[in-house]
Amino acid sequence: MEFIDYYKVLELDKSATKSDIKKAYRKLARKYHPDLNPNDAEAQKRFQQINEAHEVLIDPEKRKKYDQYGKDWQHAEEYEKARQQRSQYQQQYSGGFGDQSAGGFGGAGGFEEGDFSDFFESMFGGATRGSRRSTRFAGQDFTAELKLNLTDVYRSQKQTLTINGKNIRLTIPAGVENGQTIRIKRYGGEGINGGPNGDLFITFSINNNTSFKRDGANLYKDIDLDIFTATLGGEITVDTFDGKVKLTVKPETQNGTKVKLKGKGFTKYKKENEFGDLYITYQLKIPTNLSTREKEILEELRKMRNYGS
Repeated sequence: MEFIDYYKVLELDKSATKSDIKKAYRKLARKYHPDLNPNDAEAQKRFQQINEAHEVLIDPEKRKKYDQYGKDWQHAEEYEKARQQRSQYQQQYSGGFGDQSAGGFGGAGGFEEGDFSDFFESMFGGATRGSRRSTRFAGQDFTAELKLNLTDVYRSQKQTLTINGKNIRLTIPAGVENGQTIRIKRYGGEGINGGPNGDLFITFSINNNTSFKRDGANLYKDIDLDIFTATLGGEITVDTFDGKVKLTVKPETQNGTKVKLKGKGFTKYKKENEFGDLYITYQLKIPTNLSTREKEILEELRKMRNYGS
């Protein structure tokens, strides 16, 4: 069986620390990940070796056994037990054979220290050959981008997506945000040697097709307000996300005044009937195309209020 040096796989030496192993694994796993190397059998093989090497070397107990027994590290306990039995056997009969015991047992049924491979091949009948082939690996993770409008995620909805030829019935939760990623377990690539399937990661790209600004579950909107209503007060109609509402404007409302409409914002994530707030900011609009009489009235008002020269 071909020996794979896990340290060389991760491009490390035996003095590598746990932190070194983590860094090397992340770097190489990204480089050889199947998503970045589609249809590259060699890259997939290397990716599996990198995962296998990381799994062994990151675990202190496994690494200790690997450093001592090499490719036969998985049978370290069996070897230790057999060695103890051999030692007891030699001690039991050493008196009868004298100094010949070491040579006698070493040549007939014994083995040299470090000669683990022949011992394991004879004891386990070649099991070590198949152990690496039978190692279970999780399937690769799939990633996908789903583009939606903001109005699409105000309520939960169901969609059928086709990913790698498979139709997946997906419930899109209300309130999902732009750039948010959700994981669907076991909808990735098939596992290897009976390993579990990978996962599917869907990232949402939300296009804001409305006049509102969104911040989580809260919405923001600027509303033009004429100076007459702002000065004298009155009633206006404004658009919210799910309809129109009437607002009472207080007399002498100033430019930039903010009004909160509680519960008129966007749906909270995964909470179909809970909503954030809508914040309205009044932007005073100066009238244009004034008639002569209108200008005269404003001029009289300016004099009455002692504005200007």
